[in-house]
Amino acid sequence: MIIPVRCFTCGKVIGSAYEPFRNRVENGEEPAKVLDDLGITRYCCRRMLLSHVDLIEEIKPFS
Repeated sequence: MIIPVRCFTCGKVIGSAYEPFRNRVENGEEPAKVLDDLGITRYCCRRMLLSHVDLIEEIKPFS
């Protein structure tokens, strides 16, 4: 759905890092390096960005 604003586990704000992360990974950069550059170092926060599935386009017609 929509990326959460905060990490579910530690509460760190991660919502603002999703767009730069997605754009850089789509341009061919390695996800681990991008997360390091964005300052996402905790593994709980990293999983929030790495495991996110963007389903908003599939759900939009039903709203």
